[in-house]
Amino acid sequence: MVHAYIMVKAATVANGIDQLREELVDVDHGIESVHIVAGDVDFIVKVDVDSPADVKEVANGIQQVEGIEGTQTYIAMD
Repeated sequence: MVHAYIMVKAATVANGIDQLREELVDVDHGIESVHIVAGDVDFIVKVDVDSPADVKEVANGIQQVEGIEGTQTYIAMD
């Protein structure tokens, strides 16, 4: 099992941050949770999948959501 955290930066969206959060939750079954946060990023997405390649697929799916400006992915080492 591979655990990862994806930091997500969002643009201002018409439907609001809560709607965008729901869209992120629906991206992939490997997404365990999506948290709205204050700071340099807008969301922290926790991912639990089978392989690093699956993490990349989830990150690519997140990047396809309208209103997402960018992501940074961190794979847990413990």
